[in-house]
Amino acid sequence: MSNMLSDTNYLLASLVWGGIGSGFLIYGWKQKSAVPLAGGVLLIAVSYFVTSALYMSLASLALIYGIYWFSQRAG
Repeated sequence: MSNMLSDTNYLLASLVWGGIGSGFLIYGWKQKSAVPLAGGVLLIAVSYFVTSALYMSLASLALIYGIYWFSQRAG
């Protein structure tokens, strides 16, 4: 665990994807839209639970594409 906290790539990826997830969460909350709200929660969860910057980035990009895809289908 302490090795992850000293890895600059992990910290930067976690900051970026957690920040984007927070943006989706706030947007979904304000617009009363379930897809961006759930996507934001999932992006934040990915930044907590995935321990590799590469896998975190890949999972986050896949989630963002999924949010876009589901938003297009729902609206």
